[in-house]
Amino acid sequence: MPSIVKLLKVAAEPNRLRILLLLKGEELSVAELQEILVMGQSTISTHLSQLKQAGLVEDRRTGKNNLYRLGPAAESGGATLLEGLLSQAQTEIPEAANDQAELRRVLRKRQDKMRSFFDSVAGRLGKDYVPGQSWKSVAEALLRLMPPMNIADLGAGDGTFALLLAQGAKHVIAVDTSARMIEVSRELAQRNGIRNVEFRLGDMEEVPIASAEMDLVFFSQSLHHALHPDRALKEAFRILAPGGRIVVLDLLKHRFEEARELYADEWLGFSETEVEAMLEKAGFSAIETSVVYKDPEAPQFQTLLGIATKPA
Repeated sequence: MPSIVKLLKVAAEPNRLRILLLLKGEELSVAELQEILVMGQSTISTHLSQLKQAGLVEDRRTGKNNLYRLGPAAESGGATLLEGLLSQAQTEIPEAANDQAELRRVLRKRQDKMRSFFDSVAGRLGKDYVPGQSWKSVAEALLRLMPPMNIADLGAGDGTFALLLAQGAKHVIAVDTSARMIEVSRELAQRNGIRNVEFRLGDMEEVPIASAEMDLVFFSQSLHHALHPDRALKEAFRILAPGGRIVVLDLLKHRFEEARELYADEWLGFSETEVEAMLEKAGFSAIETSVVYKDPEAPQFQTLLGIATKPA
């Protein structure tokens, strides 16, 4: 058993404290710790190795994974001192509260067997050629099953998504900050005889739409371009009628810094917890988030889906 001084020295590093706080209540794999802490695998493995040498964590094999939990040194010897250290860390480490929120999300994800099933199906879909099968055809079929609604597409870009939505919508208002994008979109709509789409020049954070006018609001890969995403979501709440819904499709948080220059991205995506927190702060309820796609090509961007409702 390491000395108490050595034990506390190993435990006192902030990121190792974050790991100990997470393992205090749950067994977690390296991959799950990676997802929660947004750190590289080698960094987390190094921290775990040091904690394991000090007897503060131990692991057990389950299938292809090792699950880590608090070790014998955390249960005896310096346990009281460690408990005090963890209690203090809970309030003094800024990331601790977010770590716990991410932990709850990871545990929900682990328990969601149905999601795992559909993830495996999605992974196979498209690998083999099937005549007539495409995501576009599936999307169009689902859109036509939707009841006629007033829909806002915020950050509409070239208007492609707005025109797709128009097939089953009562009326679509597409908003974008680029005058050129709006001009191109209008020309495309006119050329194809689509009359239930209206293109407006405006900002996601000051939407040129009256309050409580829309039934559904979409942010399709646009929220990470907003200077203040929380304000954009509050605007979506304002323009939605009671009982209206919001759909956010965006990038899961990543580290591809080049995106700022290549795609004019203001934010490098968002975590599920961040999207949930912003939606809740904006006033939405019945919030659901999930990761629905992972690009097989580098840098392997992942798509995050968030859905919520404006209370009736």
